[in-house]
Amino acid sequence: MSAKASYRGVARTALRSGTLIEGDRAVPEEVPVAFSYGGSTHAVMMASPADLVDFAVGFSLTEGIISTRAEIRSIEVIEAGQGFDVQVDLQDANADALRARRRHMAGPVGCGLCGIESIEQAVRVVPVLSGSELSVYGDDIVAAMKALNEAQSLNRETRAVHGAGFYNPQKGLLAVREDVGRHNALDKLAGAVVNAGLPPNAGIVVVTSRLSVEMVQKTAILGSPILAAISAPTALAIETAESSGITLVALVRGEDFEIFTKADRIIL
Repeated sequence: MSAKASYRGVARTALRSGTLIEGDRAVPEEVPVAFSYGGSTHAVMMASPADLVDFAVGFSLTEGIISTRAEIRSIEVIEAGQGFDVQVDLQDANADALRARRRHMAGPVGCGLCGIESIEQAVRVVPVLSGSELSVYGDDIVAAMKALNEAQSLNRETRAVHGAGFYNPQKGLLAVREDVGRHNALDKLAGAVVNAGLPPNAGIVVVTSRLSVEMVQKTAILGSPILAAISAPTALAIETAESSGITLVALVRGEDFEIFTKADRIIL
């Protein structure tokens, strides 16, 4: 795979205190990324051209194509025109199951529910979390968001991408991924956590976006018991978090935040 920068400089005219200033602005790249299984394209997403192996693993996991990393034999990232074709070789049982439910989807940037075939698929049942004794202090929520913001190097350059991080109260921020799409950033994070062998039930997933139902679904499938975000949740996201046993924390701004579900995991 050829390296591709995640951002570039473009010319722009800025208005600053009534004065026009010519100069450059760093803007993120956005390219088509295809996921191919068994030589057949399954999905095409618009995404940032970075961390594509993590993206493939996370997408495969949160889409229910795999349940463990071992169910992927190999991943090859191939530059294709203006984008990338990520070719994923599955174990036979997973490949057979995917062929049985094959669907194609192509959507806008970070579309979390593109190409689904029924309403039932959109509001799919997610796992109920079990086996996690994780509880954290309110200060941990604040520290997790602060650490994620400080670790977002691409957003620091462009001010135009989403971030997702995995934070352990004892060890700090263990993984961070960025993308032009919020769902993509979370998929990349899920892949990074799985590829690194980190226990998902031992940390907080923290994101810089609003909390839609897809973000809760992906977090539940990953297996993290706490999801924290800088923006507000939707009603369905709250309902889904409640039914799956996820502690949903939103509107994390400075030292303030709001808890919507399973507040017993947060020690105040």
